[in-house]
Amino acid sequence: MLYLLYEWLKDGEVGKWLNFAKYPTFRIIAAGVASLAFGMLLGPTVIARLRFSQHGQTNVREDTPETHQKKKGTPTMGGALILLSIFLGTIIFADLKSRVIWVALLMTFGFGFIGFLDDWLKLSKRNSKGLAGRYKLALQTLFYLVAIFGLLCEWTGGVPHLLIDTRLTIPFIPTHWANPDLGWAYVLFAWFVVVGTSNAVNLTDGLDGLAIAPTIVAAITFAVLCYVAGTTVAIADIVHSGGVAKLVGVPLHEYLGIARVQGGAELAVFCASIVGAGISFLWFNAYPASVFMGDIGSLALGGALGTLAVLSKSELASGIIHGVFLAEILSVMIQVTSFKTTGKRVFKMAPVHHHFELKGMDEPKIIVRFWIASILCSGVALLSLKLR
Repeated sequence: MLYLLYEWLKDGEVGKWLNFAKYPTFRIIAAGVASLAFGMLLGPTVIARLRFSQHGQTNVREDTPETHQKKKGTPTMGGALILLSIFLGTIIFADLKSRVIWVALLMTFGFGFIGFLDDWLKLSKRNSKGLAGRYKLALQTLFYLVAIFGLLCEWTGGVPHLLIDTRLTIPFIPTHWANPDLGWAYVLFAWFVVVGTSNAVNLTDGLDGLAIAPTIVAAITFAVLCYVAGTTVAIADIVHSGGVAKLVGVPLHEYLGIARVQGGAELAVFCASIVGAGISFLWFNAYPASVFMGDIGSLALGGALGTLAVLSKSELASGIIHGVFLAEILSVMIQVTSFKTTGKRVFKMAPVHHHFELKGMDEPKIIVRFWIASILCSGVALLSLKLR
């Protein structure tokens, strides 16, 4: 909104005072600060409202250790606060003419709507089952297809043409060495990335602050990846021609050997909004939590991170960035497969954070160690920018 205002007024006297709005770096930082401020200011009111509307209702899953029963009465659906802060930060500071911004918002709020239905059913029916898994998957697929064929396609004579790069980017390998084009198969592959990430974050949301901190770390990582791959900043490089050394400008993404990301700077603004909203929510969600994010938050944030992985051309690298989330969903898959085939459990309880709880590890220690693991994973992913 601020950027569009600058575009409208840039040739006039007022436009000179809005000149700062054209710089992505300013808008990225401002979006993060604004989302953080919105979340901190709105948080007490939203939590009080949730506590009043959910008074006397059980918000703790049945498939959790007994120690979690003491958390009964803590309001859920705090993810609404996260979504509101993300929306405000993005709408104010992103370039709303960018197609990828609307894709990111559609996927985030579409998956948030699915989470809202799940939370509402849990509260209204007073059980922890909520929306059936097959309906969740169907709705996730629906929103994904709307984003692909509604926003990321151009239709010519009734035939869709994808506007996204269908080539696969492999971590630590320069794009000019290996960049296989999946064609339309990329749509199915991207679906696995987006839906899988959303459900993985949902499974991770089981301890106070466990899911939100790795989300913040991942969003910071994607902000860096989107910015360096999507801006037109050039660096000096030396080219020897005819025995003479010359300085030439090389786009940053070419120098690093990574894929170009259209609208990368605007995606970085969106990432910053997630970071600010996440930090403000962590203020209230840190152990012992005053509010849970609920599925409205975890499904939405997972959808946002999965969408960023696709739009930033970090589909495979997201497996590293989302290492904590990947470990959580794999632990569930391993547990289910082992029990169905052998009748034995690999873990005391899945997801794996419950396994550590039942082994006697204190909840705060599990949370902080998972945070550290997420920082390590993102650090490794960022190393891939230079080690190509």
